[in-house]
Amino acid sequence: MTDLDLLHFEQLKKDVQAQYLKEYTPSHDDISKWKGIDIIYFQEDLRKKAKGNISEKSFYTYFKNSPVTKLPRIDMLNLLSIYAGYGSWYEFKKQHLFAGELLTDDEDIEDHELQELEKTVSASLNLPKSEIQPKKVEIKASENTDLQKSNTENQSISQNKEVSQISNSEAVKPKKNFFKKNAWAIITSVLIITTGLLGFKDVIFSKTYKYCFTDADRGASVINTLEIKVIKENESPILYKIKPGECFYYSTKDKILKMQISSPFYEYLEVSRSLQNAPDEETIELKPDDYKMAVNYFSVKDANGNPELLKQKRKQLENLISNNAVIYQVYDNATYGIETLDKQKYITLVTTPTTSLKNLSVIEMKKDKGKIISIKFKIATTDEKPQ
Repeated sequence: MTDLDLLHFEQLKKDVQAQYLKEYTPSHDDISKWKGIDIIYFQEDLRKKAKGNISEKSFYTYFKNSPVTKLPRIDMLNLLSIYAGYGSWYEFKKQHLFAGELLTDDEDIEDHELQELEKTVSASLNLPKSEIQPKKVEIKASENTDLQKSNTENQSISQNKEVSQISNSEAVKPKKNFFKKNAWAIITSVLIITTGLLGFKDVIFSKTYKYCFTDADRGASVINTLEIKVIKENESPILYKIKPGECFYYSTKDKILKMQISSPFYEYLEVSRSLQNAPDEETIELKPDDYKMAVNYFSVKDANGNPELLKQKRKQLENLISNNAVIYQVYDNATYGIETLDKQKYITLVTTPTTSLKNLSVIEMKKDKGKIISIKFKIATTDEKPQ
């Protein structure tokens, strides 16, 4: 990557912006000021014209900052170039050459790859002309001895006194050393067992309980994630998140269990159980909040571009949401984490047919006097691989 590549990318961003402005009127002409619904519309147009997508994280990384200090991956560069009307990133650069710039077909080879190639060639040129032969090891023959003449009949056999002395000393060792060694082994074993019992006493003496959750009106599993806080005396609450359709397993040796159960679409519930005679498994019914469920239903309902259905969807949301409602869109992005929308912007967002709406999920919703006064939602996107 060169500085010229970064300059080319800045040119490409302007071409992308110009291409989008030919057909659409975003909240700002400057692409670096787009956010929220502008980005969603741009992603939709990119999918339609270039058959590809970039994530919100990549948009904020490369379009919100100018000039950029890091070039995107080649697949993203090719995608944006196609959207702007060029065959590829290489084709775009070819038509926007700076004075004195040379563009070669093998320009994509990185500097570090060229260095490794040079090292390999250099090493091959410096190889020795002949292999170093291992030195021959000459084994001299021992002097020729006549085995027939060796006379062993009159040789004296000397006993190894040291071996004899060791054997005698081992035979007379006191028996108390043997018992002493075994006593230490027994003490060590007892200490290991005691330490293990103390370390795993909670696991050994605890019992596991299973709690499943159903919709009290429909008799089916709950439709969204539950948050369960386990309250223990003189301790901070422990938070668990349970996915739709899953049960909650909790191991404890306590005699009482207290739980606080909350969910965006169900009424808050506190559960207290005496575990002395409690069953191992239990099903807990949660009362649905019809207002919250209705807002969620009309937010994610697909109208398929039908004008009558879109009109009905908009009317229902107008009736359910307070005019002063505070609405937040949460992003998986360190640069831009949250955006505030008013009621009309939210309704426009969820009544505009885009493929992104199928990934909309409500994180939190609050109601007061029969109206929704607060919504926190997120539109999940498939993020790109790390650069």
